Amino acid sequence: MVSSNRYLWLAINAVTAGCVVFYLAGCSTAKPPAATETTAQSQLPKSAPSKPAPGSSTSQSSLNQLQTGQAVGTPAASPLKDIYFDFDRADLRPDAREALKANADWLMKNSSATVQIEGHCDERGTAEYNLALGAKRAQAAKDYLVTLGIPERRLSTISYGQEIPVCTEHNEQCWQKNRHDRFVIKNAPTA
Repeated sequence: MVSSNRYLWLAINAVTAGCVVFYLAGCSTAKPPAATETTAQSQLPKSAPSKPAPGSSTSQSSLNQLQTGQAVGTPAASPLKDIYFDFDRADLRPDAREALKANADWLMKNSSATVQIEGHCDERGTAEYNLALGAKRAQAAKDYLVTLGIPERRLSTISYGQEIPVCTEHNEQCWQKNRHDRFVIKNAPTA
């Protein structure tokens, strides 16, 4: 009974968060993304992980990593690096802009690759607020990559809010690690 109540609560929060994201996107002067997903790990049924093809450089989403019991986060070998945000902010810091320029360089050299940008937050704030903030963070990275010449059709966004932390301690060092965008290669470059 407790797990079904938790599932119902999460489903209601997801719908509410989706409405907030939809509302916020509607207030923007920018063209809204084609599809913004707002999901949490416990809202989706467990499924078989999507494994990259041998020799490809696709990567698993944070959700897939969590579902399969892997460490959540960007592998050190990934050609695309995470960017980080200040508390309660979605604007790009200078270090984030530099990382995005390097990510854009890789994307330019690998023109068939598509990327999903995951927006993440620390645990402070409500689940709904953090889903909306994660969506703003992912959109900020996407918008900047587009200004650097990456076609918008190659980029998608998703917000996990606070639901999939890379660090679970309750201190500023840990929270800083959780305030990030992660870049997941969805379609590997063709050789």
